[in-house]
Amino acid sequence: MNPSGKSAARPAILHEANYRQLLELKPNLAVLPWGATEAHNYHLPHGTDVMEANAIGEAAVIQANARGARCLLLPAIPFGMDHSQVNSQVATITMRAATQQAVLYDVAESLVRQGIDRLVVLNFHGGNDFRSLIRDVMYDLPLFIVQVNGPDLADCRDLLDDPGGFHANEFETSFMLHLAPEWVAPLESAGDGTATESKLPVVTSTPGVWAPRDWPTLTSDTGVGNPKKATAEKGRQILDRLVKSLAPALEELSKAQPGDYPFIIPAKTTRPEG
Repeated sequence: MNPSGKSAARPAILHEANYRQLLELKPNLAVLPWGATEAHNYHLPHGTDVMEANAIGEAAVIQANARGARCLLLPAIPFGMDHSQVNSQVATITMRAATQQAVLYDVAESLVRQGIDRLVVLNFHGGNDFRSLIRDVMYDLPLFIVQVNGPDLADCRDLLDDPGGFHANEFETSFMLHLAPEWVAPLESAGDGTATESKLPVVTSTPGVWAPRDWPTLTSDTGVGNPKKATAEKGRQILDRLVKSLAPALEELSKAQPGDYPFIIPAKTTRPEG
């Protein structure tokens, strides 16, 4: 309870909201942050991806709702696909695609049963890919689902001194220095995020060609990209850019009418007999 005697709970944040607030909000769009629990070099917390996804989601749903949307941020899913990391790290948790499918389906079915027909999966972990899972869920349930990859929402390379890498690098370290500086170890303790050079450069650099990475071979400190020039101010600007990209998309989807392409929920058909 805040000093005014009123609840400080925000109705757009499900983890905080009470039932009366939700009845008044009447959400039609849910945002599901999805991260991972894994090592992020020696200086960032294991929950970095979760915190990043949650921060973008919080700010974006609040901005969208201020413009007339009816969005609701769900509690974040803290585990991602980390198969290549678990054998070389400490307390990194991985989820199989089948487990993620089950979680996504149960969340989606719960929403459908309560009249929420739009879901945004807000991903902030490179090992997650929900596209085939989304198609399966939409095949079975009357729900429209969108995947958002948080780091791709805006180009932030111009904000960085060393824009290379993609994991615990200057981008992520700056982001976390803004979000939770008390959980970031001194940057002198961080590894430099040097990645092993590919000996199959055609395979690893040709657009459209993909192969999984063996993480302990790729990097000795679990990071990919040098974090040493990260600052909290860069992180503030990164968050601002990502949210400015996502909030209008949430607003548009929440305000869309059924049948406004691509917001199509196909009618279910039955198999013809005979």
